[in-house]
Amino acid sequence: MQTVKQSSMVMGIGLLISCTFQVNSTERSTDKISLKDLERIEVQGQQKKLLIESEAALIPGGVSLVNGDDLYQRNVANLADMLRYVPGMWVASGSTGDSTFFSSRGSNLDATSYDGNGIKLLQDGLPVTAADGNNHNRAVDPLSARYAVVARGANALAYGASTLGGAIDFITPTAHDIQSPEIYLNLGSHGHFQGRFTASTVVDQFDGLITVEKKMSDGFREHQQQRREGLYANAGWVFDDKVKTRFYATYIHNDQELPGALSQHQFNDDPYQGNPSSIAGHYQHDVETWRLANITDWQLSKDSRLSVGISYEEQALYHPIVENPYFSLLIDTDQHTLGTSVRYQTTFNNHDLLLGLNYGKTTVEGGNYRQSAGIRKDISTVVDNNADSVELFLLDRWQFAADWKLIYGLQFVSATREVRNTNVTNNAFYNPNEDYQRVNPRVGIIYQLSADSELFANVSRLYEPPTTYELEDDASQDSKALAAMNGDVIEFGSRGHIMLNKLDQWRWELAFYYGKLNDEILSIDDPMAPGTSLSTNVERTIHAGVEAMVGGSFSIDNAGEHVIEPVLSVTLNDFSFDDDANYHNNKLPVAPDYAVKGEVIYRHANGFFAGPTFDFVDGRYADFTNTYHIDSYHLLGFRAGFSRDRWEFFAELRNITDQEYVSVFSVKDTTAPEAEILQAGEPRSVYAGIKYRF
Repeated sequence: MQTVKQSSMVMGIGLLISCTFQVNSTERSTDKISLKDLERIEVQGQQKKLLIESEAALIPGGVSLVNGDDLYQRNVANLADMLRYVPGMWVASGSTGDSTFFSSRGSNLDATSYDGNGIKLLQDGLPVTAADGNNHNRAVDPLSARYAVVARGANALAYGASTLGGAIDFITPTAHDIQSPEIYLNLGSHGHFQGRFTASTVVDQFDGLITVEKKMSDGFREHQQQRREGLYANAGWVFDDKVKTRFYATYIHNDQELPGALSQHQFNDDPYQGNPSSIAGHYQHDVETWRLANITDWQLSKDSRLSVGISYEEQALYHPIVENPYFSLLIDTDQHTLGTSVRYQTTFNNHDLLLGLNYGKTTVEGGNYRQSAGIRKDISTVVDNNADSVELFLLDRWQFAADWKLIYGLQFVSATREVRNTNVTNNAFYNPNEDYQRVNPRVGIIYQLSADSELFANVSRLYEPPTTYELEDDASQDSKALAAMNGDVIEFGSRGHIMLNKLDQWRWELAFYYGKLNDEILSIDDPMAPGTSLSTNVERTIHAGVEAMVGGSFSIDNAGEHVIEPVLSVTLNDFSFDDDANYHNNKLPVAPDYAVKGEVIYRHANGFFAGPTFDFVDGRYADFTNTYHIDSYHLLGFRAGFSRDRWEFFAELRNITDQEYVSVFSVKDTTAPEAEILQAGEPRSVYAGIKYRF
């Protein structure tokens, strides 16, 4: 098998890894493999991680790598847990379930987490995000990822993304990563249970892996129960040294009760109660999903290759969300998404060229219904939404001098959005629709300070058309579609790691960015129908910030048996209106001015580890007029465990001081003092988990 050069261009990191490399880990059972096989596994396992790191090092901006192995040493129930130490991300959860609000560089600062846009999600280089840019129905299981690559902002160009928040690619483990059967059990507070079983096989040129999962939680709030079953499988075939293919299959059935938001008075009385309307209306977010995908890779020559991928996904959503004396709403829809991806890569002289094409098409059919106690009643609106998108991009990485790389490229975006809503009562037809096109240039530069550290800078353009849900909830209430958000961003920073001596090292990521945006799409709660949102374009906004992560490994003895491993992630945000006629230079809501998260872990050579964790989060505004302020909070935790060849165990204590704090909330234009917008974060909780390899 040929090894791709470390300097090769990104062809979608997930595409390269999942299709091109047959990778194994030395931490698996070796009972049925020879010493020769073990040596091959070790070398290729190192190549896999080295490839990801080297590809990330060729992006002239903020990008982070999450190692899936690390997630089994702490409680990881959702994306907020997984992305905890990724700088530049504001990720929060108001439950122990899959519900997660995530924002990158100020994306998705909307009224409801249901409209989850601004970040393109992929699995193995193929889209999970719908063609209109929405992630509202889909939660990627973090424990089903071997790695996750987080490319913030325009640094996601190699994935075809031009969104404000960038892209996250979740890379699936294969049978070459997991050699023997594994079982994982996780128990904890609030009725939490999670069990996973993985089996795999490798026979000559064929390999296959399957994981089945069951997850249950009662939640820490009233009416917050979750029940989820999942199946994740993939199988690959190596035809010869030039052609390889891999198939993927996913099934998830997730039922999640929603406790609703509280007023400040209700929160002070009991932050963990459910909103009476949510309980009476039996608010839920129930999604059944299945997905099939394939990626085939051709090695055309020693310097060029072609990868072609296709995915198809269906989702059935049952979502009672509003019930009051004046209005009720239950969303019952089926969503179908087709995605394709083509990557051609070639190297010549000192150039590494990537030509990519993404195409996606999503349809949403069903309706909005009136409801009572979570039971669907008569239909109020027939929903028929359509969206497609084409992303064509060309990227070149040119090593024009010994320590210098110039990275430049163009992206062409063409998108169509159409909403076809029919009001059943009066037969009124609501049909906002629009075609969107834009060419987005990007240029960046990397200076190699040393073999393991570099400086970078870039100038990029962002372009993000509205989702169909934003068109559906347009504040203008006419058939004129919203404009696409666009803007220009400059960024510079540094990353790398330094070996202080044979036992001590430290690593860092640092990025400064400043962006001026036009027509940012923001949503406010509809005062005539609480629980639903109205979307509008804001003429000018500013998104600026600092993203920093520093970590290290420091021996406290001469033999390296006792090691201290600190990690500190710092995100500074400056998101504001820019001389707006209504909001002047007010701060944008939701994202805090600063968020500091970290830990200091002691590790012994025998596999034992223990240490404190901490969170320091600044206050935030809950409205555009900056009249309603959410308090800051500070959390302290502790985790410990053992990590051995065949088994791993952890125990984690969260929120030791049992602080009552607001995790997520809704946004309004001007929030009344007793508006019901607040959702509590997790109280004091204890979790323990064990993974065993047979």
